[in-house]
Amino acid sequence: MRDLKIPSERHPEKAHRPDNAQPKKPDWIRVRAPGGEGYNDTRRIMREHNLVTVCEEAGCPNAGECWNQGHATMMIMGEICTRGCTFCNVATGRPDTLDVFEPGRVADAVQKLGLNHVVITSVDRDDLEDGGAEHFAQTIRAVRHRSPKTTIEILTPDFLKCDDSALETVVEARPDVFNHNLETVPGLYLTVRPGARYFHSLRLLQRVKELDPSIFTKSGIMVGLGEDRPQVLQVMDDMRAADVDFLTIGQYLQPTPKHHKVDRFVTPEEFAGYEKSAYGKGFLMVSATPLTRSSYHAGDDFARLRAARQAKISKG
Repeated sequence: MRDLKIPSERHPEKAHRPDNAQPKKPDWIRVRAPGGEGYNDTRRIMREHNLVTVCEEAGCPNAGECWNQGHATMMIMGEICTRGCTFCNVATGRPDTLDVFEPGRVADAVQKLGLNHVVITSVDRDDLEDGGAEHFAQTIRAVRHRSPKTTIEILTPDFLKCDDSALETVVEARPDVFNHNLETVPGLYLTVRPGARYFHSLRLLQRVKELDPSIFTKSGIMVGLGEDRPQVLQVMDDMRAADVDFLTIGQYLQPTPKHHKVDRFVTPEEFAGYEKSAYGKGFLMVSATPLTRSSYHAGDDFARLRAARQAKISKG
């Protein structure tokens, strides 16, 4: 793994920056402050249904845009995570007991928002025997019941401490998209995602396809954490070996000074290069921009993903 304190020869401008200083945020990463009627309506519905969103908990830069369109990523099973990833702003600690009424409230909110596509994620729940798998399944079934035409995308934990039945429970509920993010290159796991295991996450994605090939699989990484291009390309190859359909790549942004520092801001041109490489490796869908996040434009991307699969089938 490259020492984060040594300036990259490919980026000599870093040689003059103190080790503890953050690079200046470029214009292409700036966004407008959230607000507007649509934003306020979405916020009100979330509050009325006592729901948590990853948009707020993780400080997503796209929250203003998405909420103005009525799109919010529901975060189930509470707002306290049992993991302590250094990139994430979600609180770490001992979670509360599961709320048995939460799946119904999520379904009500999806119906009230009139969503054609919903993304449902969660904190890690290593305190639960099944990692929260049954709660995920109940939420999927509740949304299906209330909004049968809504497509469902889930972004799950890794179920690292569970047996195989946990993943099987989620897959049997038949989400349209199963997303689990690798987050970064394997060489940075000890400092960025210390509670996880890279190859376990890859195997999780591969098993989804083995259990139900009709479910789209999706995964994403952040860049600007200290990785280099060959490492990113290797992650792409690993994902394709696991038959992942959809890849997202976005710029890492440091939530607070206590979190992992930004190594550098990756240029839009580099993101375009990653996108081209990913399509060349066989991904059906790729989103690679500085502001890309797992659920950003997820509904539109799902429509394109489904069309890409159909086109591939038609070609034989």
